Amino acid sequence: MEVRVRTGDTLWHYSQLFFIPLVLIIDSNPNINPNVLQNGQAVQIPGFTEDSYVIRQGDTIWKLAQRRNLNIDVLLLLNQDLNPSKLQVGQKIRLPSRVTKLIVNGKQAYDFQKMKTDLDTLGSIYPFMRRGEVGKSVLNQPLYNVEIGKSSRKVQINASFHANEWITTPILMQFLNEYLLALTNERTIKGVSALTTYLRSKLTAIPMVNPDGVNLVVNGPPAGRIDELIKLNKGSEDFSGWKANIRGVDLNKQFPANWEFEKERKPKEPGPRDFPGYKPLSEPETKAMADIAIKENYERLLALHTQGKEIYWGYEGLEPPESEVLANDFASISGYKAIRYVDSYAGYKDWFIQDFRKPGFTIELGLGHNPLPITQFDEIYTHVSGIFVRALM
Repeated sequence: MEVRVRTGDTLWHYSQLFFIPLVLIIDSNPNINPNVLQNGQAVQIPGFTEDSYVIRQGDTIWKLAQRRNLNIDVLLLLNQDLNPSKLQVGQKIRLPSRVTKLIVNGKQAYDFQKMKTDLDTLGSIYPFMRRGEVGKSVLNQPLYNVEIGKSSRKVQINASFHANEWITTPILMQFLNEYLLALTNERTIKGVSALTTYLRSKLTAIPMVNPDGVNLVVNGPPAGRIDELIKLNKGSEDFSGWKANIRGVDLNKQFPANWEFEKERKPKEPGPRDFPGYKPLSEPETKAMADIAIKENYERLLALHTQGKEIYWGYEGLEPPESEVLANDFASISGYKAIRYVDSYAGYKDWFIQDFRKPGFTIELGLGHNPLPITQFDEIYTHVSGIFVRALM
């Protein structure tokens, strides 16, 4: 929600008026000098939307403020041309509305467009949330990254490397929404102060690594590529089991961490799953994910997959001692099983551990056959959302 600066206003005053932590207002306005506000300057107030209200018989500015549990100065700030002693029936004024409920509805088929729409809405309500792109997919869809936090200590959580594991995206999106909501309402999240977490770590979320593949599984093949994709899918028009990107490359078998070993024992040509490509990092999605990890120097990395209710945390003995501590904490929080080694290579967390010697985790959400039914959403979220908070601590 936007307000206009009056003579004598400060961001601290807005923080007190709206009960929003000052740091969130400052971070919502990166182009403003918080110590030198200009009269008439636009300031974004996070955690609020606004309504248009039509004055009725008997309304007064004091009654309207009391009805919404607001300081009168909030209404005067939003309606600077208003004469509070001369309200007129039929007159329209602006009223603020604190956002107290989730925006994201993850319990539905969740494709790239739904994610983008939710990110657009969250970005407008919570402008301290930063959104950028780490790269593009084969079909030129952006791989969005979302940043929440003040610290130089960075933690990456990603989802939907595999197309038929798309439920991981709305799980992560709901967590982002819950975290943002807790910040602007000064709540805890999973028993931890959201603001303390915000100041301690910067969360980088990449909620859909494989947008082309997710759209294929959720919506079917795009026009112009139907015959090509049916051929890659062994003649089947059922794409529900498709894991790969749109070119038939398994994105989580693309990283230079014993890639040659996977190449020898996996499919030798593109298809719906497990083909590691003709060389490491051949796909734009994997190249983007490698580049961002090198650039950002994350302290920890979590890759969300399905299924198995397991947490993989080791790679070739290269993981630091902290990994075992975190894995045991994650297991205790979620009820999932922590497993150090698994017979799989060339994954994103494998490469991250190998190249950075920092804690990396593959977390297999839920249990059953991929794609997991959306009816598991609430159970999965209950089990794993606490892991995300622990990863930021």
